[in-house]
Amino acid sequence: MIRGTFVILWEFRVRAGLEHTFIEKYGPEGDWVQLFRNSTGFLGTDLLRDEWDRRRFLTQDRWASAADYEAFQWRHQAAYEALDRACAPLIETQRRFGVFAGP
Repeated sequence: MIRGTFVILWEFRVRAGLEHTFIEKYGPEGDWVQLFRNSTGFLGTDLLRDEWDRRRFLTQDRWASAADYEAFQWRHQAAYEALDRACAPLIETQRRFGVFAGP
């Protein structure tokens, strides 16, 4: 992890047959990244797929700081919530796995 980086990890279980669409929405060039790019401090998103459970994914959203992420949340709350609702049919379960900061 790069010093000073703020990372949010999410875990998802995707509905059967919708994995490809999920990857399009949550991948490094997907709809979520397009929204995040509207804010300064966004460094990128990594999408990881479980090798044993192909419907389980992790996303790692990297920000320069917690303040950058909070500013994004404040400025783009309506768009965030709209995209979250639009993607909800793809997801069986989701949870925020953790929030981490560089030492």
